[in-house]
Parts: sequence; structure tokens; C-alpha cells
Amino acid sequence: MSNFRKLIVEVSPFVYSVAFRMTVNDEQAKDILQETLITIWRKLNTLRTPDTFKTWVYKIVINKSYDHLRVNKQKQEITIDEKTWAFLSNHTPEEDLSELENNEMAALINILTEKLSPRQKAVFILSALEEMNNEEISEITGLSRENVKANLYYARKNIGDMIKKIICND
Repeated sequence: MSNFRKLIVEVSPFVYSVAFRMTVNDEQAKDILQETLITIWRKLNTLRTPDTFKTWVYKIVINKSYDHLRVNKQKQEITIDEKTWAFLSNHTPEEDLSELENNEMAALINILTEKLSPRQKAVFILSALEEMNNEEISEITGLSRENVKANLYYARKNIGDMIKKIICND
């Protein structure tokens, strides 16, 4: 197997995942994946140590995602079907969530993160979905740890406010 093929097999799943979460668009995520792989291959010789490879790749995919978000600044309206509205209106925190309900909540969170600023979205995705700590997020995004904390706070607050707005408007 060629080195480039090994690279593709190794990084494609998480690069696509981050790109899709950032853009919530399959075609854009595939474009970002392709651009990221090309950049990695071209700049692989600039990598200082193998230990920093994964962080370096995250940095590239986040920056490529920022570029796509800037180019495609089309704002999507929040559209939620009646089943999701009913679920949100009738759900209490003590209830166990079924897999279907988890999928619906994940879809809603994807819709809501679309309204976040690119920085808030990146920080939220890296923290909540990629389970990275603030130091790793700081290294990937170039933000100070304080800015990571602030962006994460506002991302969570904005998502919470949007959920409250949706529930109260029912």
C-alpha cells in the first residue's frame, strides 16, 4: 500500500467528521476532506515531530472549514419537523433517551451549531464532539486558552438560548 493511501485511510474518517460538523453539508465536507489531504501530503515534510501529527491535521481541517464557511456565508433557517418539536416540548431531563431521540437531539444540535460563529462552532465541536481539552483546542485554533473558554461558554449559552426559544415558541 502506498504512503499516500495509508495517509488517506488513517485521517479521512476524522477529517470528514470534523468538516461535516463544521459545514453540515456533505459536499462541502468532501471538498474540505480532499483539500485537507492535499495540504497534508504537500506539507508533510514540514511536520516537526510525529507526536504533533493529529493536532496538525485538526488545525488544517479547521482552517479549511473556516475558509468554506467564509465563502458560503449563506445562513440557513432553523427548520424542525413536528416530531422534533413535540420531543423538545415534552422531554424532561430525567427521562432516558432512546437511540432515535439521541439522533434527533444530535440533528437539532447540528442545526443550532450552524448559527454559531465559526470560532464558537469550532471550539464547541472540538470540545463537545471530539472530546478535546482546552489546551488541545487552543493549539489547533490558535486561540488563547482564555479565548477558548470564552468561545465555549458563549457557544453553549447560544445553543441553550436557541433551544429555549424553540421550546417557548411552540
